[in-house]
Amino acid sequence: MKRLAGLSVLALMISSTSGCGWLWGEDGYFRDRGNDYLDARETAPMQLPAGVKAKRLDPLLPIPGNVAGVRIAEGDAEFEVPRPPVLKDITVASDFSLQKSGDSRWIVAQRPPAEVWPVARQFFEDNGFKVVDEHPQAGEFSTAWQPIEQISSTLARRLSSRVAFSEAGGETRVRVRVEPGVQRNTSEVFVVSVERAAGSTADLPWPSSAGNPGLEAALLDEMLANLSRSAEQGGSVSLLAGQSFDTPSRISMIADGNGNPILSLGADLDRSWSSVGRSLDLAQIHIDDLNRSLGVYYINLDPNAAADEKPGFFSWLPFVDGAVDPAEIEESAERYQVRLTKVGDSVQVSVEKDANTVAPADVARSILSRIQENLG
Repeated sequence: MKRLAGLSVLALMISSTSGCGWLWGEDGYFRDRGNDYLDARETAPMQLPAGVKAKRLDPLLPIPGNVAGVRIAEGDAEFEVPRPPVLKDITVASDFSLQKSGDSRWIVAQRPPAEVWPVARQFFEDNGFKVVDEHPQAGEFSTAWQPIEQISSTLARRLSSRVAFSEAGGETRVRVRVEPGVQRNTSEVFVVSVERAAGSTADLPWPSSAGNPGLEAALLDEMLANLSRSAEQGGSVSLLAGQSFDTPSRISMIADGNGNPILSLGADLDRSWSSVGRSLDLAQIHIDDLNRSLGVYYINLDPNAAADEKPGFFSWLPFVDGAVDPAEIEESAERYQVRLTKVGDSVQVSVEKDANTVAPADVARSILSRIQENLG
């Protein structure tokens, strides 16, 4: 009632002053200034006294000669201003960092896996590694068995000064995996290597932990520098399957034992978490919060949930309450939980009202359908 009363008084004030030219007229305070620049004129350059030397100053914002006469006739089609070009992302040093835990080292990138994977792969190819097995949707590739001497001479010199190889003439191969980070739109890059003796043809399995910690640490350092350099150059960080990088191989709508709709994803939990989060964004479903360890996205179906709650223009008036009433926001909220559960080789996505109550079947099916439509 307080807000309604304030708006009523404001409307009365505006209607009573509508005839005042000083407020709304052509010369009024609130007149439209959108076309003022069309009447702009260049003035003669400043004349300095004879004998005075000065550095030439070029105009920062020169007026084109054909602007002053441009007018849109009344009744013509409304002119549509073209969209400006997209600004290039300016990368800061914190976009890529090296993390350590005991002998384990990995790179954390403040970018989604779809952007990091192709750059990491290109780094190894540019330095002489032969990529023989790759799975873009899983964010993983591995190199062939090869002597360290076959890689880039520049990189080989830097590695040989830091890495102690177990046997001269031996061969090594490397596996790189790019995984979704703990936070959304971040990535973690892991490198593991394995070595075999000279002349051996054994296809050794990948170790569960570091194979050659020195080699892996050196490769991560070099890759970290390359990622930062590529991002700073702008445009060199390409997208590879940006829409389908983490898309599950199988997607199907099923029902549980009680008939509640379930979305089954043929992917591991990391990929499923990343793809569901991306799908919620594309479906314009507002995410209030998330809990990665529990595998839960807390969503709000209220279309005004993501609105920018800023005070209005007239909020400075004493009788207009510019603040948003939290009770009104809470009353209009439609909150649900999207839960991911690992079941065998797949992940099941369900919708709940809270931790103890499933969502109505029609609501759950609608949310899961919107997620399914934006997967891939």
